[in-house]
Amino acid sequence: MSTPATPSSRGSPRQRVGKRRSTPARKSAPSLADSVADSVADSVATELAAQLNLGPKSAQALIAAGITSLADLRSLGSVAAYARVKQHTPQATLNLLWALEGALSSLPWQTVAREHRTSLLLALEQHQNGG
Repeated sequence: MSTPATPSSRGSPRQRVGKRRSTPARKSAPSLADSVADSVADSVATELAAQLNLGPKSAQALIAAGITSLADLRSLGSVAAYARVKQHTPQATLNLLWALEGALSSLPWQTVAREHRTSLLLALEQHQNGG
């Protein structure tokens, strides 16, 4: 008497024969210098965000543009700082300009957007045209 075939001995039509699963390439472990640099950048971003009442993405964009302190922002002014950020982070919006001006003038960004929008846009246009 023969034994009935079991699923494991018959093979399954869904089995993949001859195909290997690809494994994702392993990323090399970050070096100590990379870890320290990331930690310092995060710390600077957190401090800058707190000082300027900005979110973490805005602070990261400022840092990417080389603006790492409130003193840097003050020396540039909101318009020049925004223009520099926009070069490094093209997706930055005018809300960042309002927020930067608000940080310098101690006004909520919504007030800046409502009451200083026109003058800031004119200043930005003048800055972009080399004036």
